[in-house]
Amino acid sequence: MQSPADRAAEAPAAPLLAVVGDLVEDIVVWASEPVRHGTDTAAGVFRTRGGSAANVAALAAPLVATRFIGCVGPDAAGDALVTALEGRGVEVRVQRRGTTGAVVLIVDPEGERTMFPDRGASALLEAVDPAWLGDVAWLHVPSYGFEREPARSAVLALVADARLRGVGVSIDASSTGLLQGLGVEHVIALYASLAPDLLFANETEAALLGLGTDERRTASAAATVVVKHGPLPTQVFEGGRLVASVPVDPVPGARDLTGAGDAFAAGFLAARLAGSGAVDAARRGHAEAARVITAPGAAGTNVNRD
Repeated sequence: MQSPADRAAEAPAAPLLAVVGDLVEDIVVWASEPVRHGTDTAAGVFRTRGGSAANVAALAAPLVATRFIGCVGPDAAGDALVTALEGRGVEVRVQRRGTTGAVVLIVDPEGERTMFPDRGASALLEAVDPAWLGDVAWLHVPSYGFEREPARSAVLALVADARLRGVGVSIDASSTGLLQGLGVEHVIALYASLAPDLLFANETEAALLGLGTDERRTASAAATVVVKHGPLPTQVFEGGRLVASVPVDPVPGARDLTGAGDAFAAGFLAARLAGSGAVDAARRGHAEAARVITAPGAAGTNVNRD
């Protein structure tokens, strides 16, 4: 008869989610009145751990074993951000060079955001140690990682390595400003060449890329495309065709949309890794997003008042 220790040793390991990309400081400004250009505007200011990839990792960690891969500066800000991310239960693997980045987010009284990013060291990620993909079942990549060298080449190589290992890959479209800067046709060609299993986009990103309206274009972007429409139903496309529309429950007290998409991705991926289908995964994504949009930034209650 096997001992409990022997049975535990033979049990399959829990799936491991890896997320590659930015780990930065978010400086979140909640304007309490319309912005007055050229003079003072009443506001609350909060500092919190941010970066799309780090947000996904932190929000997924309570749901699934999670590893973050990125780069921060060899500075006090980098130390603090790594400690904060580890405090959320994330296994952190970072390179250290440059200066840790920061993003200023202006959130208007209706909850809409304007962002001023300085990615700093996040864009300085270089070739990733292949061991950092060890035991990984899924790799998630915000498109911010494709913006600049050397991080772009490092992320592309990591995706290629994941593909060779049979690791699932998801990409987030991330930002219309980013997509326009890279060039829409370039982005569509890039996604087609990477052939991700899953692509996340919000309504404006999907419209810019022609996803959900052009069947062939949608099918070329990813096997599964998930388009979020804020409070309206989330659409799931398989092979370019709409297969599900998943309603979104109202969220009383919604104030700050920062990190909502990252929280959705965290919940969706955790559910998929647990064996859920796309509809149930979207519902889990909605539930996780609802947790962050009533607090400043994507870190929920883990914020410091400036």
